[in-house]
Amino acid sequence: MVLLDEGVLRCSFISTPSGNHLLFLMLVLPFLNPQMRRIIFGALKTPNIIAYKHNEINGNLFSVGRMPFHPPFTVPSFCSTATPSDSRFTDVAKLYATLTDNSNPYDNLEESLDQLGLRLTTPLVVELLQRLSSEEKLAFRFFTWAANQQNYAHHPQAYNQMIDILSSTKYKVKQFRIVCDMLDYIKRSNRNAVPVEALLLILRQYTEKHLTYLQKFAKKKRIRVKTQPEINAFNLLLDALCKCSLVEDAEVLFKRMKGRVKPDANSYNILFFGWCRVRNPKRGMLVLEEMIQLGHSPDNFTYNTAIDAFCKAGMVTEAAELFDFMRTKGSTMSSPTAKTYAIMIVALMQNNRMEECFELIGHMINSGCLPDVSTYKEVIEGMCSAGKIEAAYKFLEEMGNKGYPPDIVTYNCFLKVLCNNKNSDEALRLYQRMISVGCMPSVQTYNMLISMFFLIGHLDRVFETWKEMDKMGCAHDIETYCIMIDGLFSCNKVEDACFLLEDVVNKGLKLPYPKFDSFLLQLSAIGNLQAIHKLSDHMRKFYNPAMARRFALNQKRKSVSLRGK
Repeated sequence: MVLLDEGVLRCSFISTPSGNHLLFLMLVLPFLNPQMRRIIFGALKTPNIIAYKHNEINGNLFSVGRMPFHPPFTVPSFCSTATPSDSRFTDVAKLYATLTDNSNPYDNLEESLDQLGLRLTTPLVVELLQRLSSEEKLAFRFFTWAANQQNYAHHPQAYNQMIDILSSTKYKVKQFRIVCDMLDYIKRSNRNAVPVEALLLILRQYTEKHLTYLQKFAKKKRIRVKTQPEINAFNLLLDALCKCSLVEDAEVLFKRMKGRVKPDANSYNILFFGWCRVRNPKRGMLVLEEMIQLGHSPDNFTYNTAIDAFCKAGMVTEAAELFDFMRTKGSTMSSPTAKTYAIMIVALMQNNRMEECFELIGHMINSGCLPDVSTYKEVIEGMCSAGKIEAAYKFLEEMGNKGYPPDIVTYNCFLKVLCNNKNSDEALRLYQRMISVGCMPSVQTYNMLISMFFLIGHLDRVFETWKEMDKMGCAHDIETYCIMIDGLFSCNKVEDACFLLEDVVNKGLKLPYPKFDSFLLQLSAIGNLQAIHKLSDHMRKFYNPAMARRFALNQKRKSVSLRGK
């Protein structure tokens, strides 16, 4: 990154009104005669002189000169509808749209920004960073790209804005503190990058100040730590860069620092995960090979990440080869897990390699690697998303034939996928299958069916499912009541919703506070004061005013949260 040195020195603003003066002028202008207006506008349009005094950087690149001063806003003419001619606003919109459209880690954001061909200026960069104040990773990625552009160098305002973004919350401070220290060093010392010695000093200072618990623990347990203390801070720095999708910068930094800070297994894992994050598994495998050559043993989590990255990049054959390596040559720590099998099964299914898919299912069962709930969900969800519903049924049959029949949890996982896809016919077919094999539906089964029927607008089936619960002896829980009441209000079935609310009160059920608040709003919208008082009196048994205030404050914090995550 390139930055001018410490001295933005003095700015001499000639006859520039303050913000209060401008506001006063806007208020009094309608009452002035045309001659006075011309005098005032002439004074506002007078160019101002900004005098810069800098040390020499690359010749006379930053020399003292005259620059027009742009006020924070211009005073428009009261008899004109002209819009501001400053193209900076449209440039900011173009850059912001490009950033948001290419915000995924694997998107080639830098190439898209290059294609815009816009001329960068400090006000433009600062304004865009302000828009990205809640997207710290995207902002830093743009900031790094801008630093490498010709005819542009970051000014202190841009550095300060970027540091503010990376340190605005406790989470960001913890994640990006070292990055902020590096940016601050570059801003103050007028360098393109942080030298190795300076970075080593930053890492040591960070370790001594913020990673003292590691040394204290080692001293207390009388453990002799063989690794350098700086390696933990260095890994945090690599992790921050990789999470911002700046993996190439992280690898360059890794190679620069290898001679001074000896990397450990975590260092290689971070780089490897970084390449997988941007869907470049071939570069990741080079890091993995170097890691193995140095005697570090990858675990199955590392291999799972590699296989998942290969599959997402459409390189299923390479993923299958790595999977075979895990099965045949891997150690106990790197042997395939149910998660590994699930990733491969879904990838083969989505690529219509059905025979290999079911062959792999057989290998999984024979090896004693039993699928858990999450594995069932991933496999079935992957099959359904690929339109292979019959294959999902066959998967359940295969598991049952091998002595692992699906239980209610497995069926509910399958049903949840179908309900989320609003596939009502297949959902009812699965429900009938559950009953035929003797697997009694649970209350969660009925809740998912009711939610789906509300979403697709089949009210008759909603009431049929409600009655079916009574017929099957499945009691309605509070979640069932909440789904029904919400759905009835949304369908304008106010009387039925109020009837169920009265049933909730009579049975003494406790509503979750967000639902209680939502139902009060619905009742107030229809003006049913009697129901509001009755429901409020009922809920006083479970909640107090202090809790209501805390809930309101929490909702307000969520609504104004910048991160939104």
